[in-house]
Amino acid sequence: QVQLVESGGGLVQVGGSLRLSCAASARTLMRYAMGWLRQAPGKEREFVAAINWSGGDTAYTDSVKGRFTISRDNAKNTVYLQMSSLKPEDTAVYYCAAREARIVGTTSGQYDYWGQGTQVTVSA
Repeated sequence: QVQLVESGGGLVQVGGSLRLSCAASARTLMRYAMGWLRQAPGKEREFVAAINWSGGDTAYTDSVKGRFTISRDNAKNTVYLQMSSLKPEDTAVYYCAAREARIVGTTSGQYDYWGQGTQVTVSA
C-alpha cells in the first residue's frame, strides 16, 4: 500500500511557473513508476507525465512537452512536476499516481495508487 500526498498547487498567472511535489509513504519508492495526471472541470482525467523507477525514462503528453518536467528523488520518496510557461488550459486538479511496475505508464488505468489531488489554476 502506498499513500501519496501532493502539494504545491495554487493560483498563477499565464506564463508563470509552479512546482508540484508528491510525497510517498512507501518504504521505498523504487518499486514504483510514477505519474502525474490531471482533470479539468467537465473533462476526463488525462495523462500528463510519467517517470520510470530510476528516473532514466520519462514520458509526456504532447501539450506539455518542453514546458513540464517530471523528476524523482528516491532517497526522499518524492516526485516532482516542474511546470513553466503555464497556460489557462493547464488549469485542473493534478493527481500524483503510482503503479506497481518499474516502466512508465501513460494511461490512468495503469496506476494503482492515487493522491487526493492539488488544484492548479492559471489565470489569464
